Amino acid sequence: MLNRVATATSAPDKARRGVELIEQARGLVPLIAGAAGRIEKDRQIPPDLIEAMHAARLFRMLIPASIGGEEVEPATFFHVMEAVAGADASLAWCLGQNSGVSMAAAYLDPKVAREMFGDARAAVATGAPSAGAKAIVTDGGYRVTGHWHFASGSRHSQWLGGHATVCEPDGKPRLGPNGKPLEQRTMFFEKSKAKITDTWQVIGLRGTGSDDYEVNDLFVPEAYSFTRESDADRRETGPLYRFSIFNMFGMAFCAVALGIARSVLTDFIVLAKGKTPHSQIQLLANNNFIQINIGLSDARLNAARAYVLDYYAQLYEQAASGKMISYAQRIAGRGVTCFAIQQAREVVDFVYHAAGATAVFERNPYERRFRDLHTVTQQSQAHNTNFEALGQWLLGIEPVRKL
Repeated sequence: MLNRVATATSAPDKARRGVELIEQARGLVPLIAGAAGRIEKDRQIPPDLIEAMHAARLFRMLIPASIGGEEVEPATFFHVMEAVAGADASLAWCLGQNSGVSMAAAYLDPKVAREMFGDARAAVATGAPSAGAKAIVTDGGYRVTGHWHFASGSRHSQWLGGHATVCEPDGKPRLGPNGKPLEQRTMFFEKSKAKITDTWQVIGLRGTGSDDYEVNDLFVPEAYSFTRESDADRRETGPLYRFSIFNMFGMAFCAVALGIARSVLTDFIVLAKGKTPHSQIQLLANNNFIQINIGLSDARLNAARAYVLDYYAQLYEQAASGKMISYAQRIAGRGVTCFAIQQAREVVDFVYHAAGATAVFERNPYERRFRDLHTVTQQSQAHNTNFEALGQWLLGIEPVRKL
């Protein structure tokens, strides 16, 4: 049963609700931080913490109000993600992934959307696209076979989604009007119908449970599928759903990176005021190099954060006026969030090295966050290919990589 009835909300009401969600997230920070050791050790988010997140409705931020979601403005989503990431990056990563996937509710048949996302404790996960996954067209739907990686948040999810190439009954890709294969279509199925393999033995973000999963010749009804960013499939008209799902993933991941970096810098400032390195006679805080780089790091984080929030605020204002967000703006958005992630990396790298031997011990707050941040940077949203695509567009060249 839903925690509250969804109703149309005015801008002031939406703003007030956004503040409430941010305050709820910040209120959970001590609980989340206290569970960080368990998350790391057990390689999953503990059930009591998931329950607390659901009680605060944080997994419902990007779900349409029409099915009981919060349908927040992007800035609210960013602030919540940043607060959670400052306490534990794995939980924040799962929140970002599950939230991005939940935007599928804006594209699915309303009955199906309510079945999958209507419950107050609903969570759905998908993995990365797979070139080998196929959805063979059949009466009423598809026969789906595929193996996918990186199903972050799957361990507390009830449904999974797999991106697959739509194929004719003979196995050949279905072609669109332009003679090219159709965009991959996302197929949703209950988690119990998939084989899940624990492959998440990694350097960082160990608690995300980003496992592999597969199905073989599984029937998926047509109504349980959609094509991402398809205008034909999109049924929600609110400004949030004029954003690309990929851009909202980018906002989530850069908020994770910035949240990690800010918490690391804050802890380092405390350390610098009390640590005198071996064979030196002055505190770290009195070292000119440390002073300069603390100032520079603070500027990096503030500038990157403001860049993200300002750009997305502009896009939201445009979307709220009824205008679609252009492909060029989506490409630019990927550049904005990629830049923020890379600035966060610069800050964390500085702190890790400046903290010296203190940073290598598990009991101190640097080592895990260093590993988590460097795992974040391996995701495609942090790669220089995002700048490459932006540069190509600015040069009048069609980007090779579709964003």
